[in-house]
Amino acid sequence: MGNKKGDNAGKALADAMNGLLADSFALYLKTKNFHWHVAGPHFREYHLLLDDHATQILAITDAVAERVRKNGHRTLTSIGDIARRQTVADNDKSGVSAEAMLKELRDDNIAFVAKLRAVKELAGQAGDNATDGIVDDWTDQAQERAWFLTETLGK
Repeated sequence: MGNKKGDNAGKALADAMNGLLADSFALYLKTKNFHWHVAGPHFREYHLLLDDHATQILAITDAVAERVRKNGHRTLTSIGDIARRQTVADNDKSGVSAEAMLKELRDDNIAFVAKLRAVKELAGQAGDNATDGIVDDWTDQAQERAWFLTETLGK
């Protein structure tokens, strides 16, 4: 079948992509949570911004999973599978300030960029040009989200 080095590189990429997928779902739900619960003088602005961000994050989930499947690997199967793999921390607290929400999401999106860069490197090692190319768009989107959050915070 395939060579061992190629098989190992493909498995490492699939594992990283599944971690990315778990974090995509976790970041999506956290962003929606904050969208639903944000309050304060900038409610409308933050509510709409976070909804836009959540929509963008959810939009990549299917593409991530399908890249894993196209490369012959299995992907996530359940909420439990997501929970076991996610690195984005949940936030179940009530009464989180709008500023704290934006800071947390900014930091999560910066960490998401790092995860995307790791996936890109593994895609290159595995010779997966399609994943290597599409990750650039996802990275740009995550950087833009972090930038918007940073500028909205004014810091």
